[in-house]
Amino acid sequence: MPMIPLGAQVPARWLLLACGILAMASTSRPAGAADEGFVDVHTLPRLDGAVEDTSRPDTYRVIYTVPTPLAATSEATKKLLGADGWVPYVYPLDEKSAALTFKKGRQGLRVSFTQARGRPDQSAVFYTPNRIYANVPFPDGATDLVFDETRPYLGCIAPGALDATSEFFTKEMGAIGWRKLTPETAARWPNADLGEAIPNGVRAFYDHPDRDATHLYQKPVMLTLTRRDDGRTHVEIRVAPFALPQELEADDDMAGLPRPKPTKSARSLGSESSNKREMSAAAMAELPAVLAFYHRELAARGWQEDGSAPLAAGDDVAIRISNVEETGVLRLGRKYDFTMVSLTAQVKDSALAARAKAKKEADARFLGDALGAAQQLIAADEARRKAQAASLSDAPLTALADSTTPVPLPENAEGVKFEGGDGRLEFSSASSVKALTAFYRASLKPAGWKEQPSVINQPNMAVMEFARGGKSISMTVMQMGPKVNVSASGSGLVMATAKAAAIPEVQEKSSEPLQLDTESQLPVPTQRSSKSLATTKIPGGEAPLRRELTASIPAPLQDVLAFYRAELSKLGWQERTDGAAVSADHAQIDFTSPQGPAVLKLGRTRGETTVNLAQKNADVAIKADIMPKAGQARVMLGNMGPKEASLTINKQTVNIAAGAGGPRSPKGPMLDLPPGKYQYGVRTQGQPTRTDTLTVAAGDIWGLMVGPGGDVLPLQMY
Repeated sequence: MPMIPLGAQVPARWLLLACGILAMASTSRPAGAADEGFVDVHTLPRLDGAVEDTSRPDTYRVIYTVPTPLAATSEATKKLLGADGWVPYVYPLDEKSAALTFKKGRQGLRVSFTQARGRPDQSAVFYTPNRIYANVPFPDGATDLVFDETRPYLGCIAPGALDATSEFFTKEMGAIGWRKLTPETAARWPNADLGEAIPNGVRAFYDHPDRDATHLYQKPVMLTLTRRDDGRTHVEIRVAPFALPQELEADDDMAGLPRPKPTKSARSLGSESSNKREMSAAAMAELPAVLAFYHRELAARGWQEDGSAPLAAGDDVAIRISNVEETGVLRLGRKYDFTMVSLTAQVKDSALAARAKAKKEADARFLGDALGAAQQLIAADEARRKAQAASLSDAPLTALADSTTPVPLPENAEGVKFEGGDGRLEFSSASSVKALTAFYRASLKPAGWKEQPSVINQPNMAVMEFARGGKSISMTVMQMGPKVNVSASGSGLVMATAKAAAIPEVQEKSSEPLQLDTESQLPVPTQRSSKSLATTKIPGGEAPLRRELTASIPAPLQDVLAFYRAELSKLGWQERTDGAAVSADHAQIDFTSPQGPAVLKLGRTRGETTVNLAQKNADVAIKADIMPKAGQARVMLGNMGPKEASLTINKQTVNIAAGAGGPRSPKGPMLDLPPGKYQYGVRTQGQPTRTDTLTVAAGDIWGLMVGPGGDVLPLQMY
């Protein structure tokens, strides 16, 4: 049966088959059997004064609190576990992580810490087992340990001399199943060279022919030992170069710049249209393969190489590049087992000037076109208004009989809305502004109302102010198309038809404490009348970009708020005090979670507390290169229809190809917008233009997907 490489994307049928095999394996294990590669965290030592959190019992995790600050707790935990035989190490490129990682034989352990909310003198400790997929031995007393248990990679300084360290690895590598490669066992790799001499050191190659629960990694590794001037030995174990890809494929561009595959990490600044853009990555390949990738990809994109650039710290290669509009520098260097890539591009001054000139000319054309269109619209509107005004009647009006309003209504009043408690009156009429103002002046003056002078008295609009006995009425009469609207307000219109006073809701206390549903991906009480969880993902991606939970809880708002503050704190969520707003029937609190920003919103409906909990995953957005610029929102456009569509928003029109933003072409067009409310229109061939509005906030990512029928589905993705 062919093996599936670790890290590959597996079809759903394979996942189902794998789940079935795992299920059979787990049921066939004798009761009480232990996984020797998985540490039982409940048996590990704990710091003095530890109080275990038993609110959520978990076989594979232990949480306890101690009465010491975070920094002291971390250092004390490192010493405590070290005394128990656990050796600490850091991951490559993750040396500054606050979490701790340890290895003891073939078992791994991760330890993380959080500070108790509002208690700087108290911290929480999390023990989580870590599977060692590719075990290699650590020399006793080694320092500067850098280790990745998945590739594997090991870098350290052994305290012993070269010969003693070589004997150690020969013995210990064999003891855990590694075998030295020979020309015969290495024949499957045509490029394998096992005889290269190492100045002042030795080198050996190993593979692990057995794949079982103790070792899941299969690629051969290269052990290099180098004698140091201080008598100690530098150690490095990494994947053998001949077992790595020799010709690299292209991954998705970042900032419009090429990126090789595979990479351990990558980041970018700017976008394809920016004046300056950057891309950096840690490629899991040898430098010659990465350099060949960039020779190929840059040439295919119209870049030319203009010779060497000055080497910076960590560089092995630095090349100047340029195209018609930009100049740039490609830098490559080695760190650990990675080839570190830095690629920058800067628009030339001449291109900037050309762009500025083209924009100025385009703006001038746009303004000229807009001015001409506006003049046409004004002329057409003026003609329309005159035609509509001609249809309005100037005939004198008589009062409507049996009217119960404080002021008379004309006989042709339509759509009358009167709110006596608030003193508001509205209606429309087929009479002209002139006829309606004459009607009210003639009606109110005999009743003792005195009119105050107003500067607004036009054929299409008039404002009248009346006063009598300390009370007032303000009336606006305005032509609106073929009708005239009249709106009036003031104390002179208030009547004693009082509305019933609003009775504040009494929220009864819960009969029992709210209990956590341990099966839910986001916290929610078991006492609920409804619950739903929505997840958004990048097309082709597995990790969620945004998760949103909605629920309705038959409990007082303050009880639900206390529940979420407690449960989210246990997950490492930190409350932002500058984003909190809490009242008797509403609450909104912004959080910072380990994955990214989050917000909790609570409200009251039909005697229950409504919950909306949304969490964003910043790492996914950054990795997918869709994170909006600071202070901006990003809109991703897609088109599932068979024909090209065009979207117009914020004075920009973007064409969206058929299939863009879908499984075959995941990255469709994107727009950055300032926060606000926008009207947009979408047009497809053979379909009417669809219009709607979209409200975006800073940091939001929205998707607008055009359906096969031309309809548009808006979706908040981040």
